[in-house]
Amino acid sequence: MTAVTSTVTTDAYEGASPEAAFEAAVAADERIEPRDWMPDAYRTTLIRQMAQHAHSEIIGMQPEANWITRAPSLRRKAILMAKVQDEAGHGLYLYSAAETLGTGRDELLDKLHAGRQRYSSIFNYPTLTWADVGAIGWLVDGAAITNQVPLCRCSYGPYARAMVRICKEESFHQRQGYELLLTLSRGTAAQREMAQDAVNRWWWPSLMMFGPPDDASAHSAQSMAWKIKRHSNDELRQRFVDICVPQAETLGLTLPDPDLAWNEERGHYDFGAIDWTEFQEVLKGNGPCNEQRITQRRRAHEEGAWVREAAAAYAAKHSAQHTQHAQTDGKATA
Repeated sequence: MTAVTSTVTTDAYEGASPEAAFEAAVAADERIEPRDWMPDAYRTTLIRQMAQHAHSEIIGMQPEANWITRAPSLRRKAILMAKVQDEAGHGLYLYSAAETLGTGRDELLDKLHAGRQRYSSIFNYPTLTWADVGAIGWLVDGAAITNQVPLCRCSYGPYARAMVRICKEESFHQRQGYELLLTLSRGTAAQREMAQDAVNRWWWPSLMMFGPPDDASAHSAQSMAWKIKRHSNDELRQRFVDICVPQAETLGLTLPDPDLAWNEERGHYDFGAIDWTEFQEVLKGNGPCNEQRITQRRRAHEEGAWVREAAAAYAAKHSAQHTQHAQTDGKATA
């Protein structure tokens, strides 16, 4: 894992203006905490990024949860259930981190359901076969790890700390997917064909997960200047490709890119052009499963209203009882 950034609040820069203290703390690789002064744009950027990340974890439960009842063995069912539970937990960590910036979880969910906030485009693709569960674990979660491990060094403390546990669990998810594909690739001809088909369909969307090219990314440069991000979209995408090629060779599966080749001069793999038109269409809501995913999310939220109401009522009752006991104890002491 990456080195831990020290946590020193901007109070340490006594005498400096809030802006100067903030800039100095970021430059020194110190953590910005909720009570510290921060630019409005920094706060807005963090809320947007953490909300999109949290939404992606929650929406991302859907494609794989669809296969829990159809898992081929009890072992595979237990693994997949544990993974889907992890994704729910990741969403909760991230919503909690976003709340430290003064935004409510209900507000974020309302924006998601109304289409005013996004989640990762990757979750708008269908899971057609059991092998897709493996491809998602290997490629989608592998891309997530590549993107998220540097976030453990994010300049905003609550986000960075949430990412430490998330990355550990995502590492398990990636290994689970890889092991599933390895089993299929060493199985029957039909199983091998199913694994290859899944990789063919998920490879390019996985590369799109890192976001648009650097010269077309609206937020990347500023996020890197603030050390919210540590690497550009294209840098992370290249790192992911370099990791996946030898892993695919071990699996005995082919990555669906005829332009994929080692470049001795660059010390990296060259790869083909990404269809950014497809990426933009999915972001606009025109992907294979956009409508299905958000409809299911809205329905789950509405059907869970009674649980939230019951929890709120219990919390209010417990708080009232605590207040009453405190008052009774105070009178007895007097």
